[in-house]
Amino acid sequence: MKIQFEWDDYKNEYNQQKHGVSFYEAQKAFGDPGRIIAIDTEHSQEERRYYCFGKVGEHVITVRFTYREHSIRIIGAGYWRKGKKIYEEAQNKIH
Repeated sequence: MKIQFEWDDYKNEYNQQKHGVSFYEAQKAFGDPGRIIAIDTEHSQEERRYYCFGKVGEHVITVRFTYREHSIRIIGAGYWRKGKKIYEEAQNKIH
């Protein structure tokens, strides 16, 4: 079964301007076999949100998302130092 992604086009444009990464590019982080998924405990009381830390090319992208009935909805993404650190620490524990 192929994972379906969705996002708000306005938020995608805003995210590209602010963080330099499109949600189309960000969805590739989920394809990293070494990706890390973590619960986002600081945002939204209305729905559970998560982070995906995954490598795309040579860089680690942090993707904030939520699960919908048949898809993953991307909320935000960027090349954040904290996400890279979490990813690298997890990879070092595995190897």
